[in-house]
Amino acid sequence: MFDSIYTTTLTAQTFFMMAGVSLAAGLIFSWIMSFRIRSTRRFFLVTAIMPFAIATVITFVSGSIGAGIAMGGTFSLIRFRSAQGSADELAAILMAMSSGIAFGMGYLAYGVVILLGLALVYSLIAALPIFEHGGGGERLLKVTIPESLDYVTVFDDIFDSYLSYHEPDGVKTTAMGSLFKLSFRIKMKDGSQEKQFLDKLRERNGNLEVAILPYYEKQIQL
Repeated sequence: MFDSIYTTTLTAQTFFMMAGVSLAAGLIFSWIMSFRIRSTRRFFLVTAIMPFAIATVITFVSGSIGAGIAMGGTFSLIRFRSAQGSADELAAILMAMSSGIAFGMGYLAYGVVILLGLALVYSLIAALPIFEHGGGGERLLKVTIPESLDYVTVFDDIFDSYLSYHEPDGVKTTAMGSLFKLSFRIKMKDGSQEKQFLDKLRERNGNLEVAILPYYEKQIQL
């Protein structure tokens, strides 16, 4: 069961067997990871077929130094213009690629164990609060205010009522200096009061834009 399905020569039967197993495992892997990673549908489609794509490269390059060099040169021409993914997305890609190597060498059982085992381990660890160290629940608050308000202390009373922690995280002018965009690192006292908290902020800033985001989604531009 854990032996390689490839012998001395590659046959259509062994190739399609590898393709079926790697694609099925990739789909299950992407489905499991979709419960723990916030990403797009396209990302999960790509990670679903990635084990098979990597396995195909390994299958046809195996044992050929010239083909390996040519393939490396081809990949070096690819330019990634999209923004760098999150740590979760990079982890999913690395897991899919590592299993693809096993599939490409014909070790289908090992490939399934690696891919689905890593997905389950990742999901289990992500569900445990073992790495929070008191920082769990931190959010990124973005508030727009008119220039007439003092952005240093304008929300202090509201923050004291609803937040257990807050720290300024940046300020930016917009609309030709007539508005300020403020950013704060916050932690709610009670998550169920988030709507009341937003309502208070909107009353204070004249119903301008207010947003609460996961802190890891902080962008360079406020």
